[in-house]
Amino acid sequence: MPLFKHPEYPEATLLHLESLVTCRESQVSTLLSIFGERQHLSFPSLFIYGHTSSGKTYVMQMLLKTLELPHVFVNCIECFTSRLLLEEILRQLQRLSSKEDPPLPSCDTFNDFIRLFKQATVTPDLQNQTIYVVLDKAEQLRETEANILPGFLRLQELTERNVTVLLLSEIVWELLRPNTGCLEPLPLYFPDYSIGHLQKILTHYHPPEYSFDFYAAYINILLGVFYPVCRDLKELRHLAALNFSKYCEPVVQGEASERDTRRLWKNIESHLKKAMQTVYLREISSSQWEQLQQDDGEPGQLKGLSAHAHVELPYYSKFLLIAAYLASYNPSRTDKRFFVKHHGKIRKKNFQKKHEKTSNHLLGPKPFPLDRLLAIVYSIVDSRVAPSANIFSQITSLVTLQLLSLVGHDDQLNGPRYKCNVSLDFIRAISRTVDFDIIKYLYDFL
Repeated sequence: MPLFKHPEYPEATLLHLESLVTCRESQVSTLLSIFGERQHLSFPSLFIYGHTSSGKTYVMQMLLKTLELPHVFVNCIECFTSRLLLEEILRQLQRLSSKEDPPLPSCDTFNDFIRLFKQATVTPDLQNQTIYVVLDKAEQLRETEANILPGFLRLQELTERNVTVLLLSEIVWELLRPNTGCLEPLPLYFPDYSIGHLQKILTHYHPPEYSFDFYAAYINILLGVFYPVCRDLKELRHLAALNFSKYCEPVVQGEASERDTRRLWKNIESHLKKAMQTVYLREISSSQWEQLQQDDGEPGQLKGLSAHAHVELPYYSKFLLIAAYLASYNPSRTDKRFFVKHHGKIRKKNFQKKHEKTSNHLLGPKPFPLDRLLAIVYSIVDSRVAPSANIFSQITSLVTLQLLSLVGHDDQLNGPRYKCNVSLDFIRAISRTVDFDIIKYLYDFL
């Protein structure tokens, strides 16, 4: 018995739609009730919200395409200015009214947009049915001019056309509502997929050469490993496709049957634990990961996979960390040679290592004062960096991340002293990201 019933659309179309929107039948039924028939005047605006990967964009695309409703679909991240956004809507609207792609006039203001919108919808086909304008990632509208969002919410009234604006967002309406007030949209919430929903959706994409039960058992194992750390449907689909060949190996090689679940689990258990270390990160490509599967690499061979060579830091934080490393491992007497451009003529013997039995790297990092850290930063950064609160807050962040340690903070006269906690390989990886050759500035490598 079909779940969707609507007098406007044939039963075969609704059955096809039902097969496409698995586990989102309740939301689609609500949308069908709100949309009504094609010629009916629909609600001016809807606000559809939910966490990432909850099916908002996919459901709207499938609903509008399957029912062949005239619509415009725009991503607000791609159209990052109001002019790009308005012109993209008009461009798609003109394609609905004519097969040709006419030249688009300039649209600088929302008043121009209203006038051009009316001109683009004068055709009888568009006047006799509702036009749907879908704005995906609508939270980006907070960065545009103050009149853009209220204007979209009143688009039906301003254009005197049968148009509905659908805002798709990952935040609640209270965080998006303009301070000046606006016409309130009708909210619709998309909840997160449960583990049962994810099992049903992922099993729907089983390969035709394997049985449904075999692939369902694989998805059950996959969710048992990844569900506690990852609820993103797109990421889980990627992981399912990436690791399925490893799961099938015993079956392909004739060492186990499709029903030998225990043997199949033993074969893939360690492999999935390695893959769990790189959820969302994409540190290596899919082809490289498949090559590691074929080579049956040990954990130590997964360089850059389980042991991160670097972390993502702000631009100046990288230079602060580099300067901290140099201050920890270089004697203070060498700063003039390394960081003063016109230091004059210095006798070479002053910088020779006099009977030093061990290097500074073997002795470990030495503490250094804050003023020495800032002096080195000013020397190695090309542009002038003012000692602002932003720089000091980044030093605090490095301490919070345990990349630096605060030592001797009880001494009120000399100020705070720090010590760098990172390794040489780590700081070299950080230096490469900013094109800085740190080896030239280390005293141990003279």
